[in-house]
Amino acid sequence: MKKTAQRRSRILEVLDEHGQVNVSELSKEMGVSEVTIRNDLANLERNKLLVRAHGGAFKTNNMALPVTEKKKINLDLKRKIGKKAVSMIEENDSIILDSGTTTFEISNNLGKFERLTVISNALDIVNNLASYDNLEVMMPGGFLKEFSMSLVGPMAERNLKQLHCNKLFLGVDGFKADVGVFTHYMEEAYLNQIMIDIAEEVIVVSDSTKFKKIGLAFISGFNSVHKVITDDRIETEYVKMLERNNVEVIIAS
Repeated sequence: MKKTAQRRSRILEVLDEHGQVNVSELSKEMGVSEVTIRNDLANLERNKLLVRAHGGAFKTNNMALPVTEKKKINLDLKRKIGKKAVSMIEENDSIILDSGTTTFEISNNLGKFERLTVISNALDIVNNLASYDNLEVMMPGGFLKEFSMSLVGPMAERNLKQLHCNKLFLGVDGFKADVGVFTHYMEEAYLNQIMIDIAEEVIVVSDSTKFKKIGLAFISGFNSVHKVITDDRIETEYVKMLERNNVEVIIAS
């Protein structure tokens, strides 16, 4: 069962990076039969994670994966980004961790702080932070969006407007060159905009694959983003684009 889960996670990772997968190539890479790969693709299609085609499968346009599946994709890169982000946090800071799989990795590395206030609208992140005795954790409340395990809506918006923080670590679903950052959901985009308004510093955390994607909902222009933490696979043209928009690029290696 564990090998099956690992194999299907790898299929989703390849799909996320390239937009399509080939049965024969996956069979050779993973050392299993093509029949096994086809069964994997059939299972993933039933869960609406891809669309099968002759000889392989395709990713649906702007597909938003459930957070449980997104956590498996590019995990090593997200862990590096998470650790780099933590190195920028100081004692006595107040920070916001937006919902997301990369911000979740930040929450895995906060045990060293003696005093830190963390605000988050993500249930999985708050649950993760519950294991630390030294953190003051705040949730804004709201309606649960199960797909992303985040709290959104008027209550969350109203409560966030009453707060202030030193640093916002913002997860995004895509970038548009010289325009800004995007997510898949309108409700989350509006909540993100409020987070940006109450933060002294806005730090986007994103693996390099997100630069080739875009979401439905606009969050913010680059004029509101101070830094982007990403991995060393980012292409030079995207680094230049961010720097052209006065955004500092930090590579997590």
